[in-house]
Amino acid sequence: MQLGRVIGSATSTIKHPTFRGERLLVVQLEGADGRDDGDPVLAFDRMGAGRGDRVIVTNDGKALQEMIGRDTPGRWSVMGLPDG
Repeated sequence: MQLGRVIGSATSTIKHPTFRGERLLVVQLEGADGRDDGDPVLAFDRMGAGRGDRVIVTNDGKALQEMIGRDTPGRWSVMGLPDG
């Protein structure tokens, strides 16, 4: 798991069938020092996060598949919104 900040959302008219109906966020991962850590990632979101929110994300594809109830090539998902 890793902390990140939501920098936007993603919409697409053509997408993998397992992405339909899912909310997708663009998340900039952060290191322990709060600085950007690599390129932004696309994360599935069922927690209701919005632009500017800090989020806890995971790249555990199996956890994502269990969350959405189907196999998907998606990798990242929002697991929570930290306090403070």
